[in-house]
Amino acid sequence: MNFSIQPELENEQYQLIPLSQGDFEALYEVASDPKVWEQHPNKNRFEKDVFKNFFNGAIESKGAFKIVEKSSGDIIGSTRFYDFDENKNSIFIGYTFYGTKSWGRGINPQIKKLMLDYIFQYVDTVYFHIGKENFRSQTALERLGGKKIAEEEVAYFGEPTRTNFVYEIKKENHF
Repeated sequence: MNFSIQPELENEQYQLIPLSQGDFEALYEVASDPKVWEQHPNKNRFEKDVFKNFFNGAIESKGAFKIVEKSSGDIIGSTRFYDFDENKNSIFIGYTFYGTKSWGRGINPQIKKLMLDYIFQYVDTVYFHIGKENFRSQTALERLGGKKIAEEEVAYFGEPTRTNFVYEIKKENHF
């Protein structure tokens, strides 16, 4: 299997399909709820122009996915691989969001497991940037075995720089 940061991945319930330009309206429908972004460093991504910039950054990353619920065919969110570093044998997973109707259903651990199981075939360390006030995502990542290792300023695509925590999961600690 050839390494790609944008493969199609799936389990029994969900598919990760490479994001394409034609997905904008369906994904914006999920992202247009202000609650989705309330703990995120960039809280105004529910605004169409701001989300369009976020979406363009996702397309340009060439590592972004739409998350599709197989039973309904609905797009329920998005995530991506980014910043692959061959020298450090590492990559980031992030920019993940789900519509509020998907919250509390145990979806995120399934999606992260799909991504981690795949990417640990190629790298030894996966990093995550999480906004310092995004307590929901911090808790979710700690439940997956993520360890907070740093704090840094992150420059988002066309958005203001924000303080994030850096978490890591090592291949040898992944179950």
